[in-house]
Amino acid sequence: MTPFTKPWTTPRQTPPFNDIKTEHYLPAFEEAILEAKQDIERIVNNPESPDFENTIVALDRAGERLSTVADIFFNILECNGDDEMNAVAEKVQPLLVAYENEVYQHPGLFARVKAVHEQQQRDQALQGAEKLLLKKTYDAFVAGGANLPESDKQRFRELSLELANRQLDFGQRSLKATNAWFVHVEKDSLRLSGIPESARAIAAQKAADKGLEGYVFDLSAPDVNTVLSYADDRSLRKEVYMHSSKKAYLDEFDNCENIKEILKCREEIAHLLGYDHYANYALRNRMAKDLDHVYHLLDELKAAALPAAKREIEELKQFAQNQGFEGTFERWDLSYYMEKLRQQKFSLDMEKLKVYFPLNQVIDGVFGLATTLYGLRFEKSADIQPYHPDVQVFEVYRGEKFMAVLYLDFHPRSTKRSGAWMTEFRDQYVNADGEDVRPWVSLVMNFTPPTAEQPSLLTFNEVNTFLHEFGHALNGMLSEVKYASLSGTHSPRDFVELPSQLNENWLTEPEFLRTFARHYQTGELIPEEYVLQLKKMNQYMAGYLCVRQLSFGYLDMMWHTMPATEVDDVRALERSVFDTVEVLPVVPGTCMSPTFSHLFSGGYAAGYYGYKWAEMLEADAFALFKETGVMNKETAQRYLETILSKGGSVDAMEMFVNFRGREPKIDALLERDGLRAS
Repeated sequence: MTPFTKPWTTPRQTPPFNDIKTEHYLPAFEEAILEAKQDIERIVNNPESPDFENTIVALDRAGERLSTVADIFFNILECNGDDEMNAVAEKVQPLLVAYENEVYQHPGLFARVKAVHEQQQRDQALQGAEKLLLKKTYDAFVAGGANLPESDKQRFRELSLELANRQLDFGQRSLKATNAWFVHVEKDSLRLSGIPESARAIAAQKAADKGLEGYVFDLSAPDVNTVLSYADDRSLRKEVYMHSSKKAYLDEFDNCENIKEILKCREEIAHLLGYDHYANYALRNRMAKDLDHVYHLLDELKAAALPAAKREIEELKQFAQNQGFEGTFERWDLSYYMEKLRQQKFSLDMEKLKVYFPLNQVIDGVFGLATTLYGLRFEKSADIQPYHPDVQVFEVYRGEKFMAVLYLDFHPRSTKRSGAWMTEFRDQYVNADGEDVRPWVSLVMNFTPPTAEQPSLLTFNEVNTFLHEFGHALNGMLSEVKYASLSGTHSPRDFVELPSQLNENWLTEPEFLRTFARHYQTGELIPEEYVLQLKKMNQYMAGYLCVRQLSFGYLDMMWHTMPATEVDDVRALERSVFDTVEVLPVVPGTCMSPTFSHLFSGGYAAGYYGYKWAEMLEADAFALFKETGVMNKETAQRYLETILSKGGSVDAMEMFVNFRGREPKIDALLERDGLRAS
């Protein structure tokens, strides 16, 4: 008996995290898989002729308990993945892969799905979300090997298991490599020069936790960013940069072999399914549709951004020389002099800006924006159980309607992977009884933690990240879709970033900043000159930042279009891409691919271009807000009705056109970033 066996009597029937122990997961998975198989057999053995309701909808609702167990387990694994959880994951992964293969390669089940699909091809009776759900279901079976001959099905099953295990191992190694290193700096050391007091306080606590005096800086994002941006000691910057940039590369956690095997598995799966490489397989259901459209966007942006990036770097080098810098300008100098030049150009010290962004006020500001635009109300819950003591829980309402449970998890832990993400413990959908089942949404970040002397004070970039992830949360919480597999963030990978990136735009809007950005001690509103400078700062280093993102998109496409048998030297191949957009000296011994989790353990394989694709969409979309007023409720309502609430239940291009009145253009993005191509 596990907590997953009986109905939950918790508020909103949320997971009873206090009762769920690590040892419960494996038996819960085993029970839920058996139950899911019974659901499948009921569909297969239905004596009625297959139709949309008794086959496609029934399949969308099958395995509800398994979905619950899996969503909870894998989300907890990402943010509380200790050795015990990792050991369970290694046992669970083969069970899930075997179950998924059994479903998608079940001849009787596929026969029913295929019959409904063929009927639709003949009479086109289904429209809208029903048509999309049928297509998504049929395509999933084909992608799962349902049309393969039996000999190939066996190979497909072997590859699926190998791929799942390799991806899991990739993520575990990346986390272990991140946790494996720190630098100890003694009290009163000159190496501390330039590092803000707030960061020193956090580093002092980390040292104390390790039984050390002085300060500890590790490879968590806040520490790396702080040292690279503020440490006057160039040797410290280099030390942190080097260790951060060679994690899981040629060390005890080396991920190069995983990369090679992951690419081999993906390529062979693509070949089995009739595609020449994995990228074409992945793009089949994306908004971009094919490689030509992907490269057209990347190349157009490169033509505009690369010359600008080179000018920016030359200006930065000249500035550094004027500051007394001598020698070769290296990557560990970049953030340091970017920050100093920023201060000179805009009279704005980003560290001093943090005092206006205490976490609790930022939460109020982000919530307040959603209240103003979409009419949401957030009530903090003391009754709904969090999955960790650090987590805050809210009930979300629109008018009197309950919309979602929202979990907020802000600070780094040794068991939490790096980065920031939105996820769900449960999707929104309408069940068989017609009840609108509302989602449980979670935002996970790695923000600057509080100290004994002061609250968590966020950097400008951390506030931006919060807005980004909250845009995903809005997509989940405001979903009004009938089918779970089409709700919330279940839209094409290159469209799903539109809501998140659109939400970032408000950060430099005075109307938004004035609602919450107050000094955490004095209550003083953020100075008007700061607001004006933040607005002007939108285009600062825009060329370099764009090229950086493009390099990742090109790298992703290289990995997923070249023959996997030719992948030998991971770093050399990575360099072959980066060298085409390089604006800084190459640093020997560094390699980012071994910790590029988006590609090798996340869901962005052959999809990283989607960030720039979605940026084109959101810049164009926000231009409409600019035309009508950034706080215009009518525009916000239109955006909610045409995009936020629709999930993947409407074609992505159709959603955009319904909001914008036309197909997207790149002009707004180039104009906003000052990157109009010559």
